[in-house]
Amino acid sequence: MKALVYTAAQSLGYRDEPAPHVLPGECLVRVEAVGICGSDMHAYLGHDERRPAPLILGHEAAGVVVEGPGAGKRVTVNPLATCGTCPACRSGRNNLCPSRQILSMPPRQGAFAELIAIPAENLVDIPDHISFETACLAEPLACGWHAVRLGRRAVHIPLEQARCLVIGGGAIGLGAALALKAQGAYDITISEANRLRIPALQSAGDFTIASPDQLAEEELGAYDLVIDGVGLSTTRQTASRAARPGGVVVHLGLGDASGGLDIRRMTLQEITFIGAYTYTPRDFRDTAAAIFDGRFGKLGWTESRALKEGGPAFADILGGRAAAPKIILKP
Repeated sequence: MKALVYTAAQSLGYRDEPAPHVLPGECLVRVEAVGICGSDMHAYLGHDERRPAPLILGHEAAGVVVEGPGAGKRVTVNPLATCGTCPACRSGRNNLCPSRQILSMPPRQGAFAELIAIPAENLVDIPDHISFETACLAEPLACGWHAVRLGRRAVHIPLEQARCLVIGGGAIGLGAALALKAQGAYDITISEANRLRIPALQSAGDFTIASPDQLAEEELGAYDLVIDGVGLSTTRQTASRAARPGGVVVHLGLGDASGGLDIRRMTLQEITFIGAYTYTPRDFRDTAAAIFDGRFGKLGWTESRALKEGGPAFADILGGRAAAPKIILKP
C-alpha cells in the first residue's frame, strides 16, 4: 500500500509500505479521508517521544471496511483501542486504559495510508448523506465534546448561562466551540492568533472572534468556562487569567508540558483545572450522532488534498499559510 511516512524531524516520504496485520476481531479499512491533527504536527517536528520515526502518522480517519465484520460498510474510526476489561474500561472511561493504543503510535501504524487495521467495535457506520471528509471529523470533534462534557459537569451554573472562552481556532478549538454550542452554550468566544483562519471561524457558527491582544485587554476573570485547545505556556497563562472566581479551565491542547498557570490565583479564587484526554467510546458515538443529525452545522471549513501532497500540507500548516482549521488528506 502507499503511505505517507514520518521519517525524521520535518521530513515525510510518500512510499510503499506493508499492509497492516489484521488481528482476530479487527477489520481492515480502506481509508478514504484522514485529517491532519495538531499531535501529528507535534510528531512531525520531532517533539513527541511516543512517536519515533519511521512511523505512519494520522488517526482521524473514515473509510470502507474491506475485510472483517461489516465488510462493505462506510465507517468513521475511533482510533483508540483499549483492553475493555480494566477498571477504567469497565467504568466507561476507556480513554484512561493503561494499555490503550492509538493509531499513529507504536505498535499501531497510522491512517496516512491506504489501509488501517482497527478493532471492529471502534467503527461507527456512516449514513449515506454524510461524506467521508465530514465523517473523519468525528475524532477531533469528539475531543471537544469530551472536554465540554467534563467542563459542563464542573461549572457551577447551567451551560446555557455560562460565558465561555475557547483558546485556539484550529480544529480542536473550533470543535470545542461547536460542542459548546451543541450542548447548550450561547455566549462563546474563540481566541485565534492566525488571521487567515478568521473567515472559516466566522462561517462555522455564531461565535465572537478575538485576538490574543484583545483578550489580554479584557477584565481579569471574565469567563465561567475556559477551554485551552492549544496547550502552550502562553495559552495556559491566558486561561488562568481569564477564568473568573469559581470558574473552570479545561486543558485540551498538548502544545508543551509546563509553565503558564497562575497557581496562586487559581488557588485563591478556587478555579478548577481539568485535563481532558481524547474521549470515551460514548463520547465518540455521541459526537458522530451529532455530526450526522446536523448539530455541529455544515462543517464546511475544511480543505482536502491528496495524500501524496501531505508533505507540502504539513509545511503550509507549520508556516501559517493554511487558512482552513483542518486539512484532510485523501489516499
